[in-house]
Amino acid sequence: MKIGYFGFNMGPLGGPEAIETILGAVENCGFESAWTGEHVVAIDPQVPPSPIAPDHHMLDTVAALSFAAAVTSRIKLGSGIILLAQRNPLVLAKELASIDVLSQGRLLAGVGVGYIEGEFEALGIPYGERGARVSEHIEAMRAIWTQDKPVFNGKYTSFQGIQSKPSPVQTPHPPVIIGGMSAPAYRRAVRHGNGWYGFNQDLEAAAGSIAGIKAAAAEIERPAHLGPLSISITPRGVMDKDSIKRYEDLGVERLMLLPKGRGGPTERAVQFIEETAERLGLG
Repeated sequence: MKIGYFGFNMGPLGGPEAIETILGAVENCGFESAWTGEHVVAIDPQVPPSPIAPDHHMLDTVAALSFAAAVTSRIKLGSGIILLAQRNPLVLAKELASIDVLSQGRLLAGVGVGYIEGEFEALGIPYGERGARVSEHIEAMRAIWTQDKPVFNGKYTSFQGIQSKPSPVQTPHPPVIIGGMSAPAYRRAVRHGNGWYGFNQDLEAAAGSIAGIKAAAAEIERPAHLGPLSISITPRGVMDKDSIKRYEDLGVERLMLLPKGRGGPTERAVQFIEETAERLGLG
Protein backbone atom coordinates (compact mmCIF):
# COMPACT_ATOMS: atom_id res chain seq x y z
CA MET A 1 0.00 0.00 0.00
CA LYS A 2 1.24 3.46 -0.92
CA ILE A 3 0.74 6.00 1.88
CA GLY A 4 0.29 9.70 1.17
CA TYR A 5 -0.32 12.83 3.23
CA PHE A 6 -3.24 15.10 2.33
CA GLY A 7 -3.69 18.85 2.75
CA PHE A 8 -0.27 20.46 3.10
CA ASN A 9 -1.53 23.69 1.46
CA MET A 10 -4.47 24.22 3.80
CA GLY A 11 -5.25 26.17 6.96
CA PRO A 12 -2.55 27.37 9.37
CA LEU A 13 -0.04 24.97 7.82
CA GLY A 14 -0.21 26.70 4.44
CA GLY A 15 2.88 28.87 4.78
CA PRO A 16 6.42 28.40 3.42
CA GLU A 17 8.16 27.38 6.64
CA ALA A 18 5.38 25.02 7.69
CA ILE A 19 5.16 23.40 4.26
CA GLU A 20 8.90 22.85 4.06
CA THR A 21 8.95 21.33 7.55
CA ILE A 22 5.92 19.10 6.95
CA LEU A 23 7.06 17.86 3.56
CA GLY A 24 10.53 17.21 4.97
CA ALA A 25 8.92 14.97 7.59
CA VAL A 26 6.71 13.28 4.97
CA GLU A 27 9.74 12.52 2.84
CA ASN A 28 12.02 11.46 5.68
CA CYS A 29 9.38 9.19 7.24
CA GLY A 30 8.82 7.12 4.13
CA PHE A 31 5.50 8.41 2.80
CA GLU A 32 4.98 7.91 -0.93
CA SER A 33 3.29 11.21 -1.75
CA ALA A 34 1.88 14.54 -0.54
CA TRP A 35 -1.36 16.09 -1.79
CA THR A 36 -3.02 19.48 -1.99
CA GLY A 37 -6.70 20.31 -1.61
CA GLU A 38 -8.50 22.90 -3.72
CA HIS A 39 -11.28 25.45 -3.64
CA VAL A 40 -10.52 28.56 -5.69
CA VAL A 41 -13.12 30.58 -3.77
CA ALA A 42 -15.15 29.97 -0.59
CA ILE A 43 -18.84 30.70 -0.14
CA ASP A 44 -19.50 33.59 2.29
CA PRO A 45 -21.38 33.03 4.52
CA GLN A 46 -20.71 29.29 4.56
CA VAL A 47 -23.75 27.18 3.73
CA PRO A 48 -23.98 23.46 2.90
CA PRO A 49 -22.54 21.77 0.97
CA SER A 50 -19.50 24.06 1.16
CA PRO A 51 -16.91 22.30 3.37
CA ILE A 52 -14.81 25.33 4.31
CA ALA A 53 -15.32 28.58 6.19
CA PRO A 54 -14.94 31.85 4.25
CA ASP A 55 -11.70 32.69 6.06
CA HIS A 56 -10.14 29.23 5.58
CA HIS A 57 -6.68 29.63 4.08
CA MET A 58 -5.96 27.45 1.05
CA LEU A 59 -2.94 28.12 -1.14
CA ASP A 60 -3.41 27.74 -4.87
CA THR A 61 -2.65 24.17 -5.93
CA VAL A 62 -0.24 25.05 -8.74
CA ALA A 63 1.73 27.46 -6.54
CA ALA A 64 1.84 24.97 -3.65
CA LEU A 65 2.99 22.09 -5.85
CA SER A 66 5.68 24.27 -7.43
CA PHE A 67 6.97 25.20 -3.97
CA ALA A 68 6.79 21.56 -2.92
CA ALA A 69 8.87 20.53 -5.93
CA ALA A 70 11.65 22.85 -4.75
CA VAL A 71 11.79 21.58 -1.16
CA THR A 72 11.51 17.83 -1.82
CA SER A 73 13.43 15.32 -3.90
CA ARG A 74 11.71 11.93 -3.63
CA ILE A 75 8.00 11.99 -2.84
CA LYS A 76 5.35 12.25 -5.51
CA LEU A 77 3.31 15.45 -5.52
CA GLY A 78 -0.43 15.20 -6.12
CA SER A 79 -3.26 17.63 -6.73
CA GLY A 80 -6.21 16.35 -4.73
CA ILE A 81 -8.08 17.62 -6.63
CA ILE A 82 -7.92 20.39 -9.22
CA LEU A 83 -11.45 21.48 -10.13
CA LEU A 84 -10.81 21.13 -13.82
CA ALA A 85 -14.04 22.65 -15.11
CA GLN A 86 -12.95 25.92 -13.48
CA ARG A 87 -9.65 26.01 -15.40
CA ASN A 88 -8.50 26.76 -18.93
CA PRO A 89 -7.08 23.39 -20.06
CA LEU A 90 -4.22 24.82 -22.09
CA VAL A 91 -3.06 27.10 -19.28
CA LEU A 92 -3.36 24.29 -16.75
CA ALA A 93 -1.56 21.82 -19.03
CA LYS A 94 1.34 24.29 -19.22
CA GLU A 95 1.38 24.72 -15.44
CA LEU A 96 1.26 20.99 -14.72
CA ALA A 97 3.92 20.18 -17.31
CA SER A 98 6.12 22.82 -15.67
CA ILE A 99 5.60 21.23 -12.24
CA ASP A 100 6.49 17.82 -13.67
CA VAL A 101 9.70 19.30 -15.09
CA LEU A 102 10.59 21.12 -11.86
CA SER A 103 9.93 17.99 -9.78
CA GLN A 104 11.79 15.78 -12.27
CA GLY A 105 8.76 13.65 -13.03
CA ARG A 106 6.99 13.41 -9.67
CA LEU A 107 3.58 14.93 -10.45
CA LEU A 108 0.27 13.10 -9.95
CA ALA A 109 -2.43 15.12 -11.73
CA GLY A 110 -5.62 14.72 -9.72
CA VAL A 111 -8.66 16.39 -11.28
CA GLY A 112 -12.39 16.46 -10.68
CA VAL A 113 -15.68 18.22 -11.24
CA GLY A 114 -16.62 20.09 -8.05
CA TYR A 115 -20.00 20.33 -6.38
CA ILE A 116 -20.44 23.87 -4.99
CA GLU A 117 -22.70 25.75 -7.41
CA GLY A 118 -21.81 29.18 -6.03
CA GLU A 119 -18.14 28.65 -6.82
CA PHE A 120 -18.99 28.12 -10.48
CA GLU A 121 -21.28 31.14 -10.56
CA ALA A 122 -18.49 33.35 -9.20
CA LEU A 123 -16.08 32.08 -11.84
CA GLY A 124 -18.54 32.39 -14.71
CA ILE A 125 -18.65 28.66 -15.48
CA PRO A 126 -22.10 27.14 -16.13
CA TYR A 127 -22.66 24.62 -13.33
CA GLY A 128 -24.56 22.21 -15.58
CA GLU A 129 -21.60 21.96 -17.98
CA ARG A 130 -19.02 21.01 -15.39
CA GLY A 131 -18.93 17.26 -16.07
CA ALA A 132 -18.72 17.61 -19.83
CA ARG A 133 -16.03 20.26 -19.49
CA VAL A 134 -13.88 18.02 -17.26
CA SER A 135 -14.07 15.07 -19.64
CA GLU A 136 -13.15 17.24 -22.60
CA HIS A 137 -10.45 19.20 -20.76
CA ILE A 138 -8.65 15.96 -19.82
CA GLU A 139 -8.38 14.96 -23.46
CA ALA A 140 -7.35 18.46 -24.50
CA MET A 141 -4.49 18.35 -21.99
CA ARG A 142 -3.46 14.90 -23.21
CA ALA A 143 -3.34 16.24 -26.76
CA ILE A 144 -1.07 19.18 -25.95
CA TRP A 145 1.15 16.96 -23.78
CA THR A 146 1.63 14.10 -26.23
CA GLN A 147 1.03 15.06 -29.86
CA ASP A 148 3.89 16.16 -32.11
CA LYS A 149 1.52 18.55 -33.89
CA PRO A 150 -1.24 19.12 -31.33
CA VAL A 151 -4.77 19.26 -32.71
CA PHE A 152 -7.97 19.19 -30.68
CA ASN A 153 -11.53 20.01 -31.67
CA GLY A 154 -14.02 20.09 -28.81
CA LYS A 155 -17.13 21.91 -27.74
CA TYR A 156 -15.30 24.08 -25.20
CA THR A 157 -11.70 24.02 -26.47
CA SER A 158 -10.22 23.78 -29.95
CA PHE A 159 -6.66 24.32 -31.13
CA GLN A 160 -4.17 23.59 -33.88
CA GLY A 161 -0.98 25.16 -35.14
CA ILE A 162 0.44 25.62 -31.63
CA GLN A 163 3.06 24.11 -29.34
CA SER A 164 3.48 24.22 -25.56
CA LYS A 165 6.93 23.31 -24.33
CA PRO A 166 8.44 21.86 -22.29
CA SER A 167 6.53 18.61 -22.36
CA PRO A 168 6.12 16.71 -19.07
CA VAL A 169 9.04 14.57 -17.98
CA GLN A 170 6.81 11.55 -17.47
CA THR A 171 5.80 9.68 -20.60
CA PRO A 172 3.32 9.80 -22.08
CA HIS A 173 2.28 12.30 -19.36
CA PRO A 174 1.71 12.52 -15.57
CA PRO A 175 -0.95 10.07 -14.36
CA VAL A 176 -4.42 11.64 -14.50
CA ILE A 177 -6.34 10.66 -11.37
CA ILE A 178 -10.05 11.46 -11.46
CA GLY A 179 -11.89 12.25 -8.25
CA GLY A 180 -15.57 11.93 -7.49
CA MET A 181 -18.02 9.56 -5.82
CA SER A 182 -20.91 9.40 -8.25
CA ALA A 183 -21.87 7.23 -11.21
CA PRO A 184 -20.73 9.89 -13.73
CA ALA A 185 -17.38 10.17 -11.92
CA TYR A 186 -16.88 6.40 -12.04
CA ARG A 187 -17.65 6.38 -15.77
CA ARG A 188 -15.29 9.33 -16.32
CA ALA A 189 -12.50 7.52 -14.48
CA VAL A 190 -12.97 4.37 -16.56
CA ARG A 191 -13.08 6.28 -19.86
CA HIS A 192 -10.48 9.00 -19.22
CA GLY A 193 -8.42 8.30 -16.09
CA ASN A 194 -5.23 6.53 -15.14
CA GLY A 195 -6.63 6.39 -11.63
CA TRP A 196 -9.63 7.20 -9.44
CA TYR A 197 -9.69 9.04 -6.09
CA GLY A 198 -12.34 8.91 -3.36
CA PHE A 199 -12.25 11.37 -0.47
CA ASN A 200 -13.12 10.69 3.19
CA GLN A 201 -14.34 7.12 2.69
CA ASP A 202 -14.70 4.42 5.31
CA LEU A 203 -14.49 0.77 4.27
CA GLU A 204 -18.18 0.50 3.43
CA ALA A 205 -18.13 3.63 1.27
CA ALA A 206 -14.92 2.51 -0.43
CA ALA A 207 -16.45 -0.88 -1.23
CA GLY A 208 -19.48 0.86 -2.70
CA SER A 209 -17.35 3.12 -4.87
CA ILE A 210 -15.24 0.24 -6.14
CA ALA A 211 -18.42 -1.66 -6.99
CA GLY A 212 -19.61 1.42 -8.87
CA ILE A 213 -16.34 1.55 -10.81
CA LYS A 214 -16.65 -2.12 -11.73
CA ALA A 215 -20.22 -1.54 -12.91
CA ALA A 216 -19.03 1.38 -15.05
CA ALA A 217 -16.23 -0.75 -16.48
CA ALA A 218 -18.79 -3.35 -17.53
CA GLU A 219 -20.66 -0.69 -19.53
CA ILE A 220 -17.81 1.37 -20.98
CA GLU A 221 -14.89 0.24 -23.10
CA ARG A 222 -11.71 1.43 -21.42
CA PRO A 223 -9.02 2.72 -23.80
CA ALA A 224 -6.15 0.24 -23.80
CA HIS A 225 -3.50 2.96 -23.56
CA LEU A 226 -4.75 3.94 -20.08
CA GLY A 227 -3.76 0.59 -18.55
CA PRO A 228 -5.22 -0.64 -15.24
CA LEU A 229 -7.20 1.90 -13.19
CA SER A 230 -5.43 2.63 -9.90
CA ILE A 231 -7.56 3.27 -6.81
CA SER A 232 -6.64 5.96 -4.25
CA ILE A 233 -8.66 6.93 -1.18
CA THR A 234 -8.50 9.33 1.73
CA PRO A 235 -9.86 7.10 4.51
CA ARG A 236 -11.73 7.96 7.68
CA GLY A 237 -10.22 7.36 11.10
CA VAL A 238 -6.78 6.38 12.35
CA MET A 239 -5.05 3.82 10.15
CA ASP A 240 -3.21 0.79 11.48
CA LYS A 241 -1.84 -2.21 9.63
CA ASP A 242 -5.07 -4.17 9.99
CA SER A 243 -7.27 -1.37 8.63
CA ILE A 244 -4.85 -0.79 5.76
CA LYS A 245 -5.03 -4.49 4.90
CA ARG A 246 -8.82 -4.22 4.70
CA TYR A 247 -8.58 -1.37 2.21
CA GLU A 248 -5.91 -3.27 0.30
CA ASP A 249 -8.20 -6.31 0.08
CA LEU A 250 -10.79 -4.10 -1.63
CA GLY A 251 -8.27 -3.20 -4.34
CA VAL A 252 -7.10 0.16 -2.98
CA GLU A 253 -3.51 0.96 -3.97
CA ARG A 254 -2.95 4.29 -2.20
CA LEU A 255 -4.25 5.91 1.01
CA MET A 256 -3.79 9.68 1.45
CA LEU A 257 -4.10 10.33 5.16
CA LEU A 258 -5.78 13.48 6.43
CA PRO A 259 -4.66 14.69 9.90
CA LYS A 260 -7.56 15.17 12.27
CA GLY A 261 -8.71 18.79 12.26
CA ARG A 262 -7.08 19.56 8.88
CA GLY A 263 -4.57 21.90 10.45
CA GLY A 264 -2.97 23.01 13.66
CA PRO A 265 0.57 23.82 14.71
CA THR A 266 3.38 22.50 12.59
CA GLU A 267 4.65 20.44 15.50
CA ARG A 268 1.34 18.59 15.75
CA ALA A 269 1.41 17.79 12.04
CA VAL A 270 4.96 16.49 12.25
CA GLN A 271 3.98 14.38 15.25
CA PHE A 272 1.10 12.88 13.25
CA ILE A 273 3.48 12.07 10.39
CA GLU A 274 6.11 10.49 12.64
CA GLU A 275 3.60 8.48 14.68
CA THR A 276 1.87 7.26 11.54
CA ALA A 277 5.17 6.18 9.99
CA GLU A 278 6.12 4.27 13.14
CA ARG A 279 2.69 2.62 13.47
CA LEU A 280 2.64 1.52 9.83
CA GLY A 281 6.31 0.62 9.54
CA LEU A 282 7.13 3.15 6.83
CA GLY A 283 10.59 4.29 5.92
